[in-house]
Amino acid sequence: MLGVAGIAVLAIACGDDSESSATDPPTPAPATSQPTAINDCPQPTEEAPEATVKTYDSAPEMTIDPAKSYTAVIKTERGTFTMTLRPDLAPQHVNSFVFLSRDGYFDGVTFHRVIPGFVAQAGDPSGTGSGSPGYTLPAEFTTEVPYTEGVVGAARGPDNDSAGSQWFVTLDNASSLNGQYTVFAEVTDGMDVVKCITARDPSTNPGAPPGDKIISIEITEA
Repeated sequence: MLGVAGIAVLAIACGDDSESSATDPPTPAPATSQPTAINDCPQPTEEAPEATVKTYDSAPEMTIDPAKSYTAVIKTERGTFTMTLRPDLAPQHVNSFVFLSRDGYFDGVTFHRVIPGFVAQAGDPSGTGSGSPGYTLPAEFTTEVPYTEGVVGAARGPDNDSAGSQWFVTLDNASSLNGQYTVFAEVTDGMDVVKCITARDPSTNPGAPPGDKIISIEITEA
């Protein structure tokens, strides 16, 4: 399973390929901040599409302009949040995310791993944490943007250059991830929605119901 590192090191093997053997962000000690009360969170009102598993022969050609600004509006069953993409930090990761979003790759995909106070992880159409788009991306690590609440990073396997389609949003400060996972976006609106995504930890309850779904992602360029 692709993942993100935390205070404790956790590796979940969900397959044999480089992405499926990803190191999920090690689940940290219990968070001091409590998740949003369920009564304060909206209930799903729109039916999400079924995810379609797609694979590609290689990473997409560079089609974004790193000098331009890109925004992703993520519509989920719990509401909508907005991410400002950072091609200045990670052009290859942003290019891949834009390509996959525009191709509908993330439509119907669940947040398969959501650890309150740590991360909400999505990007795997199989919903298992072992899915891959068929290609990997080279690491674009930076310490310019630390992992504070709302930072978006690329999940990966033990190999630094094993990120694929899976990504995560930090739900609190997570300094243990700094310089270890590529930062490619930041949530700039709707963090309350992200915190309402249903908690789900496949490492402790692999038989849990599927996570909340992404309905669509709209990319804008300016």
